[in-house]
Amino acid sequence: MRISKKRLPTTIESDAMVIQEAVCGNMNVGYGTYNEPTDIGPLLKGLPDDRCQSSHWGYVLKGSMVIKYKDNEEIVNAGDIYYLPPGHIAVMEAGTEIIEFSPEDEYSKTMEVVEQNL
Repeated sequence: MRISKKRLPTTIESDAMVIQEAVCGNMNVGYGTYNEPTDIGPLLKGLPDDRCQSSHWGYVLKGSMVIKYKDNEEIVNAGDIYYLPPGHIAVMEAGTEIIEFSPEDEYSKTMEVVEQNL
């Protein structure tokens, strides 16, 4: 299966961000563009510890993001490949673009709460 960025459906669109996603097999494939500084934390309210409960594997094409865990933070920059275990909050710098892969079952449960908070 092959998916072009141009053909990825847009699932979230605001001034701050555009998220394009599709399900491939049992993985959610996403392309995120963050036009403004974006703290994902408020969208996660209601999840355990108010943190994302999905694992993610990805690559930062442009910009950077701060990943906040309960006990530490890390910065992921353009050119970095990353793995995020459940229990994180992402804060995106303006101009950040990422490609991300997430287990569809974990991701869909998290997104139910995110959609309620949008």
